[in-house]
Amino acid sequence: MARRKRVFVSFDYDNDKSMKDFVRGQAKNRKSPFSITDWSMKEATAERNWKSKARGRIKRSDLVMVVSGPKTKRAPGVREEVKMARKEGVKVVQLIGYKKKKCPHVTNAGRRYRWTHGNLRKILK
Repeated sequence: MARRKRVFVSFDYDNDKSMKDFVRGQAKNRKSPFSITDWSMKEATAERNWKSKARGRIKRSDLVMVVSGPKTKRAPGVREEVKMARKEGVKVVQLIGYKKKKCPHVTNAGRRYRWTHGNLRKILK
């Protein structure tokens, strides 16, 4: 059996936490082809070294998955995590988080996929 992919989920903390929780839920399924490195923080937190912690976790991931919602493209933490992933050479993709809402493309965050079981398998094979 192949090793499950380590996925760092980047998301708009203020608006799309539930979407990240749905990805985590799918990862808990025994048949899921991936695991989650679950860590993201607001820039406004008291923790000064969040960037170095995020970079370390991104470095250890196989993929950064940006869960894209209506305001994600403006989320400073997401933009910073995408930059980190690019600098570290970690693949970045976007998963469209909502069917009935416009979810603009996040700059430099890779190809966009609709959130389907088939697409998750394709992204994570």
